[in-house]
Amino acid sequence: MLTDETPREVPLPPPRIALPDTLAASRAADHGAPVAVSMPAGVALDDSDRAIDVVDLLALEPFVSGRQPFARSTTLEDVLPDAALTPPDGVRARHAVEDNARSALVVGDGWTLRSTHWLRTRRAEVAVTAVDEDLARSVLEAATRGAVEPAAAADTHVSVGFWHLTAHGARYRPRAIEAPAWADIAANYAAPVATAAARLAGLTPEGLNGRVLLLHGPPGTGKTTLLRSLAQAWRPWCSTDCVLDPDRLFSEPSYLLEVTTAEPEVDDEDRPTDGRSRWRLLVLEDCDELVREGAKASAGQALSRLLNLTDGMLGQGTQVLVALTTNERLSALHPAVMRPGRCLAQVEVGRLSPAECAAWLAARGADVPVPPGGATLAELFAVAAAARGEGPAVTVGGAPAEGVGLYL
Repeated sequence: MLTDETPREVPLPPPRIALPDTLAASRAADHGAPVAVSMPAGVALDDSDRAIDVVDLLALEPFVSGRQPFARSTTLEDVLPDAALTPPDGVRARHAVEDNARSALVVGDGWTLRSTHWLRTRRAEVAVTAVDEDLARSVLEAATRGAVEPAAAADTHVSVGFWHLTAHGARYRPRAIEAPAWADIAANYAAPVATAAARLAGLTPEGLNGRVLLLHGPPGTGKTTLLRSLAQAWRPWCSTDCVLDPDRLFSEPSYLLEVTTAEPEVDDEDRPTDGRSRWRLLVLEDCDELVREGAKASAGQALSRLLNLTDGMLGQGTQVLVALTTNERLSALHPAVMRPGRCLAQVEVGRLSPAECAAWLAARGADVPVPPGGATLAELFAVAAAARGEGPAVTVGGAPAEGVGLYL
């Protein structure tokens, strides 16, 4: 007996128009008739399914059946509200609109395209299946051309890919993040850090001597911002990815292989013109348990896999740099991580000295006493904000102020 909650097999009539037949599809569209697309076999629908879900299912049929065995997809940020997300020669077969999203199924000669545009977040996903790989690529490029809002004149953003592991495997999502030039933030760091960072910012592939970049120091000193600056400086030759779950990266071999062997997504202006492959920087933040002295005993194979990635069999044939951040002191870190030839650089990102704090506060017009023991960058931002009347009074002690500051 069927109830309202029982999934029901919904047979659809065979397609009235073959997908590759663009002329017939155009004639149907001219007469206002919908372009019919057959449903994949065995799909069940119930009352909870939305029209957008049906569009997603219909888009799979050419790929599942093997008629269009090549697929390409992309995720876009900052999508223009009126972006068509379809090539001009496509014929719309389905169109579903919700309060915050619209989805379309578009067909052409030898290809099928599904686009979903989330209006509130300005994100979009576009997926194409086609009879050959070149056609899938060209259709995807045509559909997304001009769909994204142009960046500001001074491009201070870089594209960073974010990885995480789900029950359905590894997931990757690119985002444009703010990445200041090193010259714009150098005054925010103590002199030894500024010297080391300036050297790193000027590196090229020919100057690499090691695969591990280790940034250590207390919270609030600007380790993450320094990495964002390096992503900007290395942009001509290196793509940047951030792994959100580094503990799982080194405990799941299949996840590690997928992340380390993935081809970097590169904007056209950053694509090498000399035929060389781009390097990749994997950012792993807050890796205290992975790199501390007792990591071998507590983390099992995780440390071994990290070291293997940098100069073992796994690292051979890959162009991968690994940036690690930790709040641990240098004396607490595992010596294997810092071995010469493996470690590109280890930089202690510490507190600014009293003299450096005085110069930093004076440059921002903050006439306040200088902390006698120095301060972290987060503390200085909080002190300066309080001096302007934009925040509560802050007492800078031996530990960073909690919940304040723009730097991590």
